[in-house]
Amino acid sequence: MADGDEQQSLSQSIKSRLQDGAQNSVFREKGLLDPDAVIDEDRIVGRDQQLDDIITYLRPALQGNRPPNMLLYGPSGTGKSLIINAVCQQVAELAEAQGDRFGVIQINCQTIKSHDRAVYRLVESAAATAGVSPNVPQSGISTDQKLHRLFEILSEHFDSVIIILDEVDLLVGRQRNPNDEPAYSKLLYQLSRASQLGRIEGHVSVAALTNDPRFMEDLDGRAESSFNPQDIVFSDYDANQLQSILERRKDAYQEGVLEDGIIPLSSAFAAQDHGDARKAIDLFRKAGEIADRRGGQTVREKHVRNAQKEAERDRTLTQMQGLSTQKKLSLYATAIVSVYSSRNLDAVPNTVAYQVYQYITDLIDADAKSRDSYLRYMSEAETYNFVTSEKRGRGYGSGVHKEYTFVDDPEVVVETLQTDVRLEEFEEDEELIRSVVNAQVEDFFAD
Repeated sequence: MADGDEQQSLSQSIKSRLQDGAQNSVFREKGLLDPDAVIDEDRIVGRDQQLDDIITYLRPALQGNRPPNMLLYGPSGTGKSLIINAVCQQVAELAEAQGDRFGVIQINCQTIKSHDRAVYRLVESAAATAGVSPNVPQSGISTDQKLHRLFEILSEHFDSVIIILDEVDLLVGRQRNPNDEPAYSKLLYQLSRASQLGRIEGHVSVAALTNDPRFMEDLDGRAESSFNPQDIVFSDYDANQLQSILERRKDAYQEGVLEDGIIPLSSAFAAQDHGDARKAIDLFRKAGEIADRRGGQTVREKHVRNAQKEAERDRTLTQMQGLSTQKKLSLYATAIVSVYSSRNLDAVPNTVAYQVYQYITDLIDADAKSRDSYLRYMSEAETYNFVTSEKRGRGYGSGVHKEYTFVDDPEVVVETLQTDVRLEEFEEDEELIRSVVNAQVEDFFAD
């Protein structure tokens, strides 16, 4: 077959597989399972009071008046972005219908490192919303020139504007000493004073979103007085509310593909993780993605459990990437005692784990640190929330030892740490390591 024919055949094969995958997917409208999607009002659950408050505060924009500034605070995944975006979208549509120009300018401050960069991002967002060019460079001009361009765009293209600063508490900026004003304080002052100082025609309001209930304590006095927001508190979702959230998004899936128990299980997992709706929706979506990858026509409980394990593995991998080799070895040795022990230990005695740690370091020809060093590494692991510990006594004259319990599934910890180049070879020695673990466990309980 000629090269051209082979290329055409490969192209057709790829297209065929893509089309088959789309046609056989368990999803009907996957975008509904994007946690950041702006959703209809009837999909909002457990946030009636917050919804009423934000509607009340934004209603003046439809009456030619300035809405108050707002501070939305509560843990991650509790609906802050969801609610403010849903209401703003409706305000924008109603304003357009009555001939008013209402603008929603939004940035997420998580990755913004300075006040200057935040202003430029606001210029970009305002220009995109207005359908014009930013007309200022990212660097080479002063922050005040960028701020002037921002106010120019807002004045020319909108009658009323709400500026949403998501995760605003992360916009700290470069602080040379603890007394320096954080970047978000300066930005809030400039934005909330823009109308009063005549820098903008029309009304400007600011909605700041944060996980920190003490956010206002760190504001400069001028910024606090000028911003002066209406507070809206968002609490954790409970398991029933999370279940209702997923019920209202289950039409993201094809009819009849969800096995009974999928939604309660996804909700229960997320409720254990501080009632985070984003994580519940992510888990619900990932279960379907796993079913698709495996060619399944039904989303089953095993897919949810696998999705939860993948999420734990991703989170654990991210947290553990920066650990030193010795800290990884300490965690790994402790985790495999939990995984390999035939006694199904709820908690791992430090004496057993340290013996296994010594064996592991010898196996890969690494330095074996002292018991005190091992205990120090595990204490640090506790501060990272990898494990919890408890002191236990074994009766008169037997002393006291520590026992470790893993916060995440210890199997996930083992699998995650085995991705380390020095630990991959352990998979080949699994039976040998298992026998060492059980020998140490039995010795411990025989004493």
